[in-house]
Amino acid sequence: MIWAVILAAGESRRMGTQKLLLPFGDTTVAGAVVKAAQASRVDGTIVVLGADRDAVRRELAPRGVRFAVNEAYRLGMLSSIQAGLRALPGGTKAAVIMLGDQPFLGPGVVDAVVGAYRDGRQGIVIPTFQGRRGHPVLIDLRYRDEVLAFDPSDGLRRLMMAHAGDVREIDAGDANILRDLDTPEDYEGRPKPN
Repeated sequence: MIWAVILAAGESRRMGTQKLLLPFGDTTVAGAVVKAAQASRVDGTIVVLGADRDAVRRELAPRGVRFAVNEAYRLGMLSSIQAGLRALPGGTKAAVIMLGDQPFLGPGVVDAVVGAYRDGRQGIVIPTFQGRRGHPVLIDLRYRDEVLAFDPSDGLRRLMMAHAGDVREIDAGDANILRDLDTPEDYEGRPKPN
């Protein structure tokens, strides 16, 4: 099994309001990310909550996702990845780490990452656009204990540097792998969702 782990624990300080709950098309920012995950080839979806957890949970609960809570969300993104990895059900082979503020991504990019993992031997799959790495990133759970042992300030890059020979980059052909929503300008400049 391959599960999506959606990181939805941040405080949205630069946005000035909880960005995950902002309207996006016929849903919200976080709702669009969940929709993409559920339309993809992953077997299940876990959403990692932190700041504003009750409101985000209320928004996403009807979508049939599981939740994990990161009590240490102020320590940064890696702490949320760790919370998500801990919450994965037994039998899971890999996790697709998705950012909760990337509503522009469609299921095709998730499918490409999953497909590259299933077709290859590498345990870490990263999409690229014009040579730049983006998200979502797939991690084989053979690395779970190693990631769980990292200091949250380290970041996931430490894993990629330690296992550079086990990283597969795939050209996503989609600039949205690099695009997230951090500021009101990011949000207001968004294209209309399809």
